[in-house]
This record gives sequence, structure tokens and C-alpha cells, in this order.
Amino acid sequence: MSSQTRLVRSHPDELLVGLVSVSDRATSGVYQDEGLPGLRSWLDTALTRSAQCAMRLVPDEPQQISAALVELVDELGCDLVLTTGGTGPARRDVTPEATLAVATKEMPGFGEQMRQISLKFVPTAILSRQVAVIRETAGHAALIINLPGQPKAIRETLEGLKDADGRVQVPGIFAAVPYCIDLIGGPYIETHESVIKAFRPKSAIRSA
Repeated sequence: MSSQTRLVRSHPDELLVGLVSVSDRATSGVYQDEGLPGLRSWLDTALTRSAQCAMRLVPDEPQQISAALVELVDELGCDLVLTTGGTGPARRDVTPEATLAVATKEMPGFGEQMRQISLKFVPTAILSRQVAVIRETAGHAALIINLPGQPKAIRETLEGLKDADGRVQVPGIFAAVPYCIDLIGGPYIETHESVIKAFRPKSAIRSA
């Protein structure tokens, strides 16, 4: 596992993000990983303030996945960790188990909504096992979300479904991420509404 010093915010509201791609074949060089650049590109498009990202590529080994999550949250101080890959029913798909192993709290609504979105496209969405959790340490907490493995599915899951006029039909999961990060003591992050509109109760919206 690569080591890195704790990330330092350039602004109090800069989001610190850990990105983890889980793939035996990508780590062995069989093909080039698309998950990490896809996630980074989407965040650059969606967030009004650029996030600082730390990226990890790991094989489908539960101990290595868990170690990457712990490093990103406990050592680097990430507020949000997004994983991609390893969430299906195959024998080597162990990302959910590795995520739950380092969790303090489960956040089942994220997984439920991800499957609802994917079911609009393919019936095999019921085979996906993505989970989301909170990991808490002394004085710090982070939201960890398992995402699908394909860049197109990642985007659909994060953004949700819109009609031809751009009206939201099924909300994407990232709409709830900024407020969740507020609640666990993280930075106040905002999104471009043309990509995904973040939802907060009126009492939690910061005045301009």
C-alpha cells in the first residue's frame, strides 16, 4: 500500500476525496483502469469547488481494500471515499464485505437508491451489492460509498435520471452527499445544478 502524508485543505470548504478502484485485472496490467479517471472527471464536473483527491488501485482482496479505506480516512483525512468495482455476486467480488469491515455505521439508503436507478436500465441491477457506510475515528468521520464498475453506470448512479427537458425523474445519490457530509462534520460543498442538485433542508443552506 502506498503511503502519503495527511491531506491539507487549501480552503476550509475544500472536499478531500479518496478514490479506490478495485480490480484484479487492472492491477495486474491486463487492461487500463477507467474507474479512477472517470470518478475524478465526474467530480471536476459536478463540484463548484475542485476537490483534492487521493487515488488507489487495489486487487480484489478484502484485506487490501479495507487497508486502503482505513488509510484514506484515518491517515489522509478524507471526507468522502468512493470505490468502484467488486460489488457483484462473483466469488472475487468482495468490496462490500471489505467496506462493512471498517464501518462504524451503515447507510442503507444509498445502496437502495443505486439499485433503483440501475433497474431503470437493466434487470440485473438486483445482483449489485453496493453499500455505503460512515467510518468514524477520533475527531473525524467520512462517508464511504461503493459505486458500480462501469463509467457509464457510475455517472447514472451519481446523477440519477432526467427526461429530455432535463427534469429529474429519479434522484442520483450524490444529491444527498453534501448534506450527509455536513452532518458528520465535513466541509460545506456545493454542486453545479446542471449536473446534480444537492439537497439540504432550508435550515442547513448557507446564505450567499
